[in-house]
Amino acid sequence: MKVSELFKREKTVFSFEVFPPKKTSSIESVYNTLEDLCNCNPDFISVTYGAGGSAAGNKTCEIASVLKNKYNMEAAAHLTCVYSSKEDIDAELLKLKENGIENILALRGDINPDYERKYDFMYASDLVKYINEHGDFDVFGACYPEGHMEAENIIEDIKNLKIKTDAGVSHLVTQLFFDNDLFYRFRDMTEIAGINVPIEAGIMPVTNKSQIEKMVSMCGASLPSKFSKVMQKYENNPEALRDAGIAYAVDQIVDLLSNGVDGIHLYTMNNPYVARKITDAVKNLL
Repeated sequence: MKVSELFKREKTVFSFEVFPPKKTSSIESVYNTLEDLCNCNPDFISVTYGAGGSAAGNKTCEIASVLKNKYNMEAAAHLTCVYSSKEDIDAELLKLKENGIENILALRGDINPDYERKYDFMYASDLVKYINEHGDFDVFGACYPEGHMEAENIIEDIKNLKIKTDAGVSHLVTQLFFDNDLFYRFRDMTEIAGINVPIEAGIMPVTNKSQIEKMVSMCGASLPSKFSKVMQKYENNPEALRDAGIAYAVDQIVDLLSNGVDGIHLYTMNNPYVARKITDAVKNLL
């Protein structure tokens, strides 16, 4: 099933994101996690791509296939292009097709100086266009409520986003954010720019201090004072911080749902306990 079909229903789309195990771990180590997450009954689960965008040893397709073919869960595979040639992408598309994966989150990928960049695809929009020309996939993309860190400003970023959606993106998933007002501002700006595809709000429940410090440094998400106070108060109490992070995420989701969000994309960090708590809290609102 193509994910774009989900947005035609009256129910708000509710999806998860998982990541493959580290290269030093076997793929079997993530199987129990996948089963527990599937039992939460999200509409689909996306699987992130390996570090550096290297296809070698990448478990994205394998995990997406397990979700689709073992657990009967609709899956989406992330696919990056900054370290891929057209031949690399062709091979990945063939592998996804052979495993029955119909949905792809097309990304440029992060620049990593430890890997040699390739130049067949400069931007995610190039990858979107190429996939649409070389296979029958549902292609969606990422967006940034506060603007991409490499963009000159939010206006320039939304102009680039329009190019990507015009290349054939069916819907968008936002980078994590902690201030809903920034999301609403971004949504208004995309509407003015003529971007008329559904937008899923990416929500990450913060369960430890190092997690948030790492994510903020990577994506530049701003921290509202309400969020910072919660982190400061409970940073030395792991269980309290976990529960406070879950409560903050639930509060965000309830507000987003009441304001007509197209969908919620939960960054689970492969944590079924957190995913279950949040799902149980909002399932009757979807």
